[in-house]
Amino acid sequence: MLKRFLIVEDHPLYADALQVVICNGVANVHTTHVSTLREATEAIGRGERFDLVLLDLLLPDTHGFEGLLELHGLSPRLPIVIISAFADHSVVHKSLVCGAAGFIPKSAGRDTLLQALADILAGHVTPPGGSLQSDAITKTELPPLPSRLRSLTHQQLRVLQMLCQGMLNKQIAYELDVGETTVKAHVTEIFRKLSVCCRTQAVAEVSKLNLDAMLALYAGDDGTGLLHCSRPTN
Repeated sequence: MLKRFLIVEDHPLYADALQVVICNGVANVHTTHVSTLREATEAIGRGERFDLVLLDLLLPDTHGFEGLLELHGLSPRLPIVIISAFADHSVVHKSLVCGAAGFIPKSAGRDTLLQALADILAGHVTPPGGSLQSDAITKTELPPLPSRLRSLTHQQLRVLQMLCQGMLNKQIAYELDVGETTVKAHVTEIFRKLSVCCRTQAVAEVSKLNLDAMLALYAGDDGTGLLHCSRPTN
């Protein structure tokens, strides 16, 4: 049966080389190449069948793990493999937590890449070619939660407070008098700094502490502190 791979990579030379390796090393395969997340979501959204997605983390129209989360949300059963030049423990760990079926560093050789693809198609989660073992990834130590919260800016803490109240991006944007794009950027940074991949996980992490007490650390000079928001009623 024909296997269909979607390659989401904005570097044309690497994309061409990747297609050559795959077409020469994987039997009965067809590759489709797109350069942006938007093109990828459109291809998946219009019902094109793919057996595997190879996704670069750095694309011109997305940031960090947003692209992975969006594609995973569109098609939860579609295996998505991260192809990235950044292969440190934290990036690999976050990729797998956010739903990636595997992680292949761009420095991987031909044989390593093809073996990783074979393993992923067989249903196995694949960290980089033996350089990171699964148990090492899952045991990656994170800074204490208070330290991660203190890394958030004043505005990011306000957004986090609203997330904990269940507010949507458009409601937060209205409350803060900013654009939804700005809110989305804040949410992405909050996920990154807290080492979480979704709103539910962020709220679960924060629920371990008294958020109001944490927010008090960022009170203004007049002692009034941050805005305490309530969910809009309309």
